[in-house]
Amino acid sequence: MMPSSAEIIQAMDEISDTVCSVVDSAELCRHTHPDREFVEEANKASMRINEYLHYLNTNHTLYAAVKRAEQDDHLLTKESHRAAHNLRIDFEKGGIHLSSEKLDRVNQLNMDIFQLSRQFGENISIDPGNVDIFPASRIPKQIHHLLTPIHRFTSGTSGGSLGSWSNMKEKGFRIITEPRNLVSVLHWVADDEVRKMAYIQGNSVPRANLKVLDELIAARHELAQIMGYRSYAEFVVKQNLASSPEVVMSFLCEMSEMIRPKADQEFETIRNFKREKCGQRCIDLEPWDETYYTGMMKSSAHNLDSSIVASYFPLRQCIEGLKVLVKSLFGATFHNVPMAPGESWHPEVLKLSLRHPEEGDLGYLYLDLYSRKGKYPGCANFAIKGGRRISETEYQLPVVALVCNFSGSNSSNVRLNHWEVETLFHEFGHALHSLLSRTDFQHFSGTRVVLDFAEMPSNLFEYYAWDYRVLRTFAKHHSTGEIIPEKLVTSMLGARDMFAATELQRQVFYALVDQTLFGEQQALSRDTSSIVADLKRQYTSWKHVEGTHWQIRFSHLVNYGAGYYSYLYARCFAATIWKKLCQKDPLSLSTGTSLRTKLLQHGGAKEPSEMLNDLVGEGIVRYCNEGIVPDMTGFMDELRLVEDQQATKR
Repeated sequence: MMPSSAEIIQAMDEISDTVCSVVDSAELCRHTHPDREFVEEANKASMRINEYLHYLNTNHTLYAAVKRAEQDDHLLTKESHRAAHNLRIDFEKGGIHLSSEKLDRVNQLNMDIFQLSRQFGENISIDPGNVDIFPASRIPKQIHHLLTPIHRFTSGTSGGSLGSWSNMKEKGFRIITEPRNLVSVLHWVADDEVRKMAYIQGNSVPRANLKVLDELIAARHELAQIMGYRSYAEFVVKQNLASSPEVVMSFLCEMSEMIRPKADQEFETIRNFKREKCGQRCIDLEPWDETYYTGMMKSSAHNLDSSIVASYFPLRQCIEGLKVLVKSLFGATFHNVPMAPGESWHPEVLKLSLRHPEEGDLGYLYLDLYSRKGKYPGCANFAIKGGRRISETEYQLPVVALVCNFSGSNSSNVRLNHWEVETLFHEFGHALHSLLSRTDFQHFSGTRVVLDFAEMPSNLFEYYAWDYRVLRTFAKHHSTGEIIPEKLVTSMLGARDMFAATELQRQVFYALVDQTLFGEQQALSRDTSSIVADLKRQYTSWKHVEGTHWQIRFSHLVNYGAGYYSYLYARCFAATIWKKLCQKDPLSLSTGTSLRTKLLQHGGAKEPSEMLNDLVGEGIVRYCNEGIVPDMTGFMDELRLVEDQQATKR
């Protein structure tokens, strides 16, 4: 007897659950395990499971069963219908509907893309670039600890009567120009020649990625064409809210135009400040000047000292802050859970359960917060298990890991810069999306949503890291216990918003580069560097530095190929939700209940536009050429970009 359509979809979700738990555990292990042997095994496991996944994705029996289920009107729920539809699309994205010859080529291209993507990332870590600076006095004390002391011998005359030659040992520093060091150098170093050398070096390595990126673009383009799309961007965006690259481009160009006057104005302000500081000998503002002068302008305008700010954010207290959020918004609490032997991958890892007084455990969260050698460099949320309904009475609880890289180790004195607090809250937003998810199928659990919706909850939770009503509940001085002064938070907000248009313009430029490189390829008979240079001149107030290839270190081109615009979608959606739902009382249970029941618990099981409208009513999405774009009003108001322009027009 044939299984029913509902049983087929259930079985497919179980297969997917089993495979995903291996893929996801291997991913986490690969990025966090301190033992090389485990990392190697995880690498092998991820290669093997990818091959197996590939075998499943090209299995015609499974495909036929899913197609039949999708057409069956007896599927009882909207979610199971959506699951059948999505599973079919996933099969077709793997090329199952193609002739065997084309399918072989697609398989080969997918393997190539996987390898090229990995290579791109490896090249970045192998070759971060470096610059040697002499004498050491050109480097300020604040960043000595980030750099490597070096020496060279210089010949000079000693004071002897015969002018005898001697070798002098001169001290200098080697700057490894990986992104975090580079930002510190650009922020602190007064010597513009040093900043220039570091900027150019950091933005022109690893050279090997010029070729890797070209090959990646070509492979993705060929893949899209075999699948019947005009470009890789079209292939990616089709399933998203935007639904076509044209919709994305019109959104980005509209935003670019709205912020241009304010961004130009900010550019002038920075240039005038530089001229005041160094007199007429500096005519122009260079890209390596931005971080240095804006940092100086922010701290003098708002009298801010980052170490004073950090003294109110001991990591211990920030974790308390996350607990305050779940307690106030969702009535839930975190509890430490002992781990089974071999469950943890490092002594500093904690396991917490999120518990609700009526509903019991909602899910599990691992915290791995401190930096160590060989660990994933940034902050990220790793899904380990998706939630799913097993039976009428049984639910598989979601499991996630929140991985960060805060300096220091498990001691009580780790303090965060405020941008790190913001990042922690951002990643916690992703974690909550997973932990509060109550979908029937793990296929839709938590963050398993369309790409241009995925970053919205995390962006919304960043607002909580800036709101004084939230900060005063946990931000306390590490030695006196004094609550962070409201005046200090006001200054932090002022500094944050000082160059908001410049920062936003940069994000729009990144998204335009991503769309263009993976867009239709007649434009791409030229090399990627000249395309990037043209876009920078056209869409930003800043000039392009000849000989730099910023794109070869932009790993989002690999992870988010043709999807980087999603961050800007998320920021617009989050701004509207904050304004209409959260701002009045960000910590109220009713705010949390709306967030949970209308948005977070549905993961990807409902249409995103339906959830957004349900959450805040009209005025969050706009319909444009059969696609959906966010309403920008809330976001632009918040950055005070719109009224400024109206004033200019008047």
